[in-house]
Amino acid sequence: MLKFWMAPGGLHIEPAEPRDARDMARIHALSFYRGWPSAEFESFLADRACLTYVACDARRRMAGFALIRIAADEAELLTIAVDPKWRGKRVGRALMDAAFADLMLSPARRMFLEVDEQNVPAIRLYKRLGFEAISTRKGYYPRPDGSAATALVMARDLG
Repeated sequence: MLKFWMAPGGLHIEPAEPRDARDMARIHALSFYRGWPSAEFESFLADRACLTYVACDARRRMAGFALIRIAADEAELLTIAVDPKWRGKRVGRALMDAAFADLMLSPARRMFLEVDEQNVPAIRLYKRLGFEAISTRKGYYPRPDGSAATALVMARDLG
């Protein structure tokens, strides 16, 4: 069954494929201090417990992606990243909406994520999507200056 969701800016969202690992690593490195290597994404893409979505144009140029792992009745957003030139154009929202639609067909009933407490745009998006902060993790994210940022742990019911 082909899964396909519309996204803003002439993009669409579809499940990721193994060939997407390199672009995912590139966008992740543009988005986070410590990017993940493409081998890490290859591993996630091969894992049947992971759902991965890419936002791309008709020529499959990637604008962003979301990576989710399902364990029993819980889903965890492992990472989401949008290419800097596509930020602020609702690509992240579209990726999350596609994931929520797909998760309705899974056993997952609750979704969790961690986000840097200083990442205001991401927190704003997650709150609009119905996530609520449930705890914090001090020293969770490394920063370039050697300090560590606190993560907010957020959760929402899936339906």
